[in-house]
Amino acid sequence: MSGRGGRTTDRCGPVLLGVRHHGPGSARAVRAALEQCTPAAVLIEGPPEADELVPLAAHEEMRPPVALLAHAQDDPGRAAFWPLAEFSPEWVAMRWALEHGVPVRFIDLPAAHSLAGGDDGETADEGTGEQEAGEQEAGEQGAGAAEVRIDPIGVLAETAGYDDPERWWEDVVEHRGGGGAGADALAPFAALAEAMAALRETYGDGGHDRDPVREAHMRLRLRAARKEFGDDLAVVCGAWHVPALAQRTTMTADRQLLKGLPKVKAAVTWVPWTHRRLSRRSGYGAGIASPGWYGHLFSAPDRPVERWLTKVAGLLREEDYAVSSAHVIEAVRLAEGLATVRGRPLAGLTELDDAVRAVMGDGTDAPSLLIHDRLVVGEVLGEVPEDAPAVPLQRDIARSQRTLRLKPEALERELELDLRKETDAGRSRLLHRLRLLGIPWGDPTRSRGSTGTFRETWRLRWEPELAVRVAEAGIWGTTVLSAATAKAASEAAGAAHLAEVTALAERCLLAELPDALPVVMQALSDRAALDADVGHLAQALPALVRSVRYGDVRGTDAVALREVATGLAERVFVGLPPACPGLDADGAADMRGHLDATHQAVGLLGQPDTERRPEGNGLRTRWAGVLRAVSERDTVPGLLRGRATRLLLDDGELGDGGAERLMGLALSPGTPPTDAAGWIEGFVGGGDGGMLLVHDERLLALVDGWLTGVPDAAFTDVLPLLRRTFAEYESGVRRTLGELVRRGPATAPRHPAGDAPDAAVPGFGPGLDRDRAAAVLPTLRMLLGIGQHGFGDDPPELSRPADDLTGART
Repeated sequence: MSGRGGRTTDRCGPVLLGVRHHGPGSARAVRAALEQCTPAAVLIEGPPEADELVPLAAHEEMRPPVALLAHAQDDPGRAAFWPLAEFSPEWVAMRWALEHGVPVRFIDLPAAHSLAGGDDGETADEGTGEQEAGEQEAGEQGAGAAEVRIDPIGVLAETAGYDDPERWWEDVVEHRGGGGAGADALAPFAALAEAMAALRETYGDGGHDRDPVREAHMRLRLRAARKEFGDDLAVVCGAWHVPALAQRTTMTADRQLLKGLPKVKAAVTWVPWTHRRLSRRSGYGAGIASPGWYGHLFSAPDRPVERWLTKVAGLLREEDYAVSSAHVIEAVRLAEGLATVRGRPLAGLTELDDAVRAVMGDGTDAPSLLIHDRLVVGEVLGEVPEDAPAVPLQRDIARSQRTLRLKPEALERELELDLRKETDAGRSRLLHRLRLLGIPWGDPTRSRGSTGTFRETWRLRWEPELAVRVAEAGIWGTTVLSAATAKAASEAAGAAHLAEVTALAERCLLAELPDALPVVMQALSDRAALDADVGHLAQALPALVRSVRYGDVRGTDAVALREVATGLAERVFVGLPPACPGLDADGAADMRGHLDATHQAVGLLGQPDTERRPEGNGLRTRWAGVLRAVSERDTVPGLLRGRATRLLLDDGELGDGGAERLMGLALSPGTPPTDAAGWIEGFVGGGDGGMLLVHDERLLALVDGWLTGVPDAAFTDVLPLLRRTFAEYESGVRRTLGELVRRGPATAPRHPAGDAPDAAVPGFGPGLDRDRAAAVLPTLRMLLGIGQHGFGDDPPELSRPADDLTGART
C-alpha cells in the first residue's frame, strides 16, 4: 500500500509514516517500521539546508533535546527552530538511519523561504517561528493556531467520545504496547493515514494556509529521492500531511505553487534545547504538556508506573518529605486500580497525580507543583558538539564558559561571586559583557549575605532563545570583548539623553571595556555640556558616581570619571535651587527624587578622606548649602523644604534646635494646611521617618500640635497626604507613635552634657548610656573607614546632649 501511510511487503512505493511530533508512541512505532522495511533512504520533515548537519546527530557529544536553528544571515533576529527530543519520531528515524548507514534527506519547505515570509509574524522566535517550521501538525492543541484551524487529534478524540484530546491520544498510542512479535509495524500508520484522509476530505487544509505550499515542496523532494534511491523509501512526517503526499499531482502544478516565493540567505546549525521549551506553556505551538513524562515512557524498559513513582519518591525525599517504599507500593496499586476503573490501558498522569496526592501527599496538593516542574516537565538541557557550525562569537562564548568553569544549565540557580578572586572576576566580566550585548544569560540580584562592593550575586538560566541573541550580537565582533566594545561605542554615539550615557559608562566599567570607555567619556562630556536641565543632570549623576566607586573596587583608572562627576555635581548645585520654586505636586515629587539621588551621590563621591580626595569635604559642604537654601525658601513647595530639612538633619548639619525651628515655621498657622502636610511628608516620609518621631518627642509634639490645630474645612484635604506618609511605616512604629500621642509627649527641658539625664521617652531608657555608646565606637570606625584617632580623645558626638544624639544621624 503506497497511498495512505503504509504498504505491504511487496514494496510498491514509499512508506509514508505519519507521526505526532514529540510522541514516544510514534517514535517506537517508527523504529519498528524502519526495522521491518529497511528502506534505502529516510526522508524527514525538516529544512533541507540541514542535510549536511545530519552526521552530527551521531556524535558522542550530541545529547537531546536539541533543535535545528535557522536564521537569516543578514538579519539573525529572523529565526526558526525545529526542536527534537529523544522521543521525537524524527530523531529516532535519523539515528536509525545513521546506525544503518542509510542516507537522510529533509524535505520540508527550505528555511530560506520560511524566514523570508516572516513579515506576517510567523517566523519570529519565541515559538511562532516554530509553527512556521512545520509544527502545526497532528496532535497540536491549538495553543499557537488561529481559531479557524482544525485540530486533527481533537476531532478524532471527539469522534471517539473523549472530551480530552490528549487523553485519547495517550490511550490509543502512547500507552499501548508494540503489538507483540510478528505484528505488522505498518498497520498503525495505515489506520492513522486513513483517519487523516477522511479529515482532509472534510476540512481541506484545515485553515493551515501555508500547508499546500509546504506539501508541494515535499512532493518535489519525494520525486527527486525516488529518482536517486528508487521507491524503497521511508517518509517520516506529520500525520496531517500523509494524504497530501500520497496525492497524485503533476510536477508542474507543484512547481507553480512554489513560484515567486521570497527568499533569503539562511544559516542552519544545531543548538541545545530544553524540556521546558517543549512544553505547551512556553508558547510552543506543537508543544506537549509533559515532556518529562513522555521521556520516561520512551526510555523506561518496562514497568513505567513503578519506575515513575520511584522517581517521585526520590524527589520528595530530597525535599524532606517522609516517603517510604511502602508509599510507593501503595501508590502503584492505587494508580493501577484507578486506570482499571476508568478503562485506561495504562495509568496516566491523571491517575499518578491522584495516587501521589492520596498516598504521598496526605490528601494535599503540596507536592504537585514540585513534581510537575521537576519531573513532568523537567529541566533537561541538551548538548551540541563543539564542531557544530556556529558564529565565531558563539565559539568564543563557549571557550570562555569552559575556561571559567561556568556551564550553561536549564535549571535556574544563584551564583555568588567574590570579585577579589581571579576566576570570579572573570565570570563577572563575562556576564556583564553578555548583558551589554543583549544576551541575558544572568541577571544580577540582591545578595542574601554580604552587600559589599566585592560581592555580586547572579541568577543564571540558559534559555534556547539565547542562541538567536548570540547570532544577532555576532555582527558586533568575533569575540565577546570586541563585540561588547563595539556595541558600547555605538550606543554612546546614538544615546539621546545624558542619563543613558552615564548608565553606559557604569556598564563599561562593570564589564571592563577599557577601549570603549574613552568613547563613552567623550560622549558624556558632550552631552553634559549641552544639557541644561537640572533634572537630567541629577538623573545622570548617581550612575556616574557608582561608576567611580566600581572603578576603584575593580582596579580601573576612574580619574576621568571622577572629574566629570565632580563637574556634573557642581552644575546640579548651581541649578537646583532656582529649579525648585513654583513646582506643582507632580513636579515636586520628581524633584524630591532628584534631591535624594543627588544626596546619595554626593555621599559616595565626597568620602571623608582628605588625603586621597581633598575635594570630598568641599562637595559635602557646598551641597549642605544648597539644601539650606531649599529648606528656607518660602516659595519652594513644602515637600521639598521638608525633605531638604530631613537630609540636613541626617547629616548633622542643623545646629541645636535647627530642625524644631524649621518645623515650627513650616507648621505655623499662616502656612496653608496642604503645604504643611507636604512638609511633613518630605520630612518624615519613608520607612525610617517614623523612628525619627519615636525617638525625638519634640518633633512629634510639633506635628501633634499642628495636626490638632488644622481647621475642620482643611482637614479633609490634609488627611490623604498624612495617611500616605504614615502608611509607609511598619505596624510596630505606627503602634508606638499612637501610644506616645495617647500618653502625650514629655515636655521636660533638655539638660546640657554632664547634668542630670533627660527624662525618658515612654518605652525608652532615661537618656544616653555613654559607656554602651563608647563600646561600639571601634566597630563603627572600622565600618565607616575612620582612623583610630579620627575623632580625638572625646568624640564630638558623645559631647553633645542626649537629645542631639537622637536626632543627628551620620
